Amino acid sequence: MKAVRFHEYGDAGVLRYEDVEQPVPGAGEVRIRVAATSFNSVDGNIRGGFMQGPIPVVLPHTPGLDVAGTVDALGEGVNGLEVGDDVVGFLPMDKPGAAAQYVLAPAGTLAAAPKTVSLADAAALPVVGLTAYQALFDHGKLTAGQRVLINGAGGAVGGYAVQLAKNAGAHVIATASPRSSEAVTSHGADEVVDHTTTSLTGAVSEPVDVALNLAPVDPDELAALVTLIRPGGVLVNTTVWMPAPSDEERGVRGIDLFVRSDADQLAQLVALVDSGELRVDVAERVPLAELPALHARAAQGAVHGKAIVVPPAD
Repeated sequence: MKAVRFHEYGDAGVLRYEDVEQPVPGAGEVRIRVAATSFNSVDGNIRGGFMQGPIPVVLPHTPGLDVAGTVDALGEGVNGLEVGDDVVGFLPMDKPGAAAQYVLAPAGTLAAAPKTVSLADAAALPVVGLTAYQALFDHGKLTAGQRVLINGAGGAVGGYAVQLAKNAGAHVIATASPRSSEAVTSHGADEVVDHTTTSLTGAVSEPVDVALNLAPVDPDELAALVTLIRPGGVLVNTTVWMPAPSDEERGVRGIDLFVRSDADQLAQLVALVDSGELRVDVAERVPLAELPALHARAAQGAVHGKAIVVPPAD
């Protein structure tokens, strides 16, 4: 089968499009014929060797944490899934990923794929959707009637976060550049702040209950977000290389989020997609052979929105 792998850590040039053996599922695993994976920023960090401590992969390594595809073989002891089932999942970070025609997945990490979007496009949901969900609800404890500030709402996680927060009955304040402000508004934001021209501290008139930072801001900007949060509120930060500040005097907690795979939460997201309450946005669809070029563009900051990666048919 065809796959993209890197045999050493480095820039995008270490990625190779090559022939590899088709994997065989072990106990508790299924093999998936991949309809698509996606690009996540952490893929570049893993490839670059910056995540060897928390995510110790074995070289050569196939990237691709998201998977959407069709079950084509079952390992021993798998229940609840059948050959032919369309599924989505967030694969283990330290195992071979879905930038390939076939991939193995622990059966317990998978959810039924949404039926209202194409199977390939469903690969845009798991990692970023779960990041948004866990930030808002697991860590932010967001409830109806609260005010939430989403800093960096124009990205893929931000798009889901705005929709999920609005669906939950929150008042949503979102920061976005002019390029993405229309999309953020269409996702349901009540207020959109142009972060390229406006200071957040001047634009947010009332304190928020939850602030979600999705942007690679400098430490001073991250610290400024804490001042916008009411006493007892929370700042959830996804840029984990820069710890979230807190304000103990006012009881404002700072939480660093590292997303985890959760099939039950993913199934909830799929249900929202199929009910029309959550929109899956795909910015571009890239052939698997062009994944190295996509990594290179991402390193230059030239990838905007969610890119899915589509392997060739058998």
